[in-house]
Amino acid sequence: MAEFPALNGQSVGYAVLQYPAGTTNPPHTHPRSAELLFVIDGTLDVGFVDTTNKLYTESLQTGDIFVFPKGLVHFQYNADPQNSAVAISAFGSANAGTVSLPNTLFVTGIDDNVLAISFKTDVATIQKLKAGLAPKA
Repeated sequence: MAEFPALNGQSVGYAVLQYPAGTTNPPHTHPRSAELLFVIDGTLDVGFVDTTNKLYTESLQTGDIFVFPKGLVHFQYNADPQNSAVAISAFGSANAGTVSLPNTLFVTGIDDNVLAISFKTDVATIQKLKAGLAPKA
């Protein structure tokens, strides 16, 4: 909606996603919409985790479609080391929202001790993760 205001009030949203070789769209959720992903060029490995923590994955080829249920953690990965991929995402909302898990967990200022306990690791490891996700100056 921010980039195409004509979608305001129409209950739909679209995005064109470009995946350079070997890149990922990291685990994230859309709290206000399901997502329909249509691969228009290349291949993508995709998956989502349901509410029982079961992982569902699929390898998609050009012309394939996949649905990510509303609010569930999901990802896309272009495992091809030499070729890019392009997909179109359609949403049942003009403002589906995106919650990127790496950024939400490691860039927002959640206490290092909380994260270390939650991930059963140490504060030094959490600080390394945070440093790797810090915005480039």
